[in-house]
Amino acid sequence: MLAEVNGTVLPGFQVQEAIELAKNNKKVILGPGLRQDRDDLVLVCKSGVLRKKPPNTFWVDCHQKRYVPNRGEIVIGIVTQKAGDIFRVDIGASEPASLSYMAFEGATKKNRPDVNVGEVICARLLIANKDLEPELICVDSHGKKGKLGALQDGFVFNCSINLVRKILNPKCPFLDLLAKELAFEMAAGMNGRIWVKGKTVKETIAVGNAILAVEFKSNEELRELCDDIGAYVAGFSV
Repeated sequence: MLAEVNGTVLPGFQVQEAIELAKNNKKVILGPGLRQDRDDLVLVCKSGVLRKKPPNTFWVDCHQKRYVPNRGEIVIGIVTQKAGDIFRVDIGASEPASLSYMAFEGATKKNRPDVNVGEVICARLLIANKDLEPELICVDSHGKKGKLGALQDGFVFNCSINLVRKILNPKCPFLDLLAKELAFEMAAGMNGRIWVKGKTVKETIAVGNAILAVEFKSNEELRELCDDIGAYVAGFSV
């Protein structure tokens, strides 16, 4: 069957629009939930809703908790093992990812990063292939760490990948509304993990609970939620 943009799709559906664009020598980007087979057909491999972003980016928007690594995505991982020059990092996928000690800003053989087992890492996927072990990196293309690297203190919790996509959507007002009520830091990974840090433990827990309550709320309900969180932290009864 043929898949339509913004329509419900099942594994095996063909994305004819992407196939036609590729035949016309147009650059087509396939995101999560889509794959190209040997006959140059673009097939759906996940159930969900087919989305398109101009000019030619296609992906399947679905509700899932198991993470399938995709190259270039930001993930939150936990260091589980040191193995020689490699760190093993749990990113919630079917196997742990590897992170070289040279993948940090300013790292050399003599100046190694101070990363220990159990620490939380914000990193970007450099290699994500079904036939290879996922590989992480904590610097950008210019060798600068930016906002990547070890996350100190704070609190990490799991959520659905759909929730991460929602709060990172520029059209979602939640983070702006919550920032008016509380001062906090947040790092969201596309693997369904979110790291938050507030000024106090109470504020950190309040931010985490607010994020988990966002998934199925409308924009009007988000305003009420942020007002209630602000009142709770301030000590007023809600």
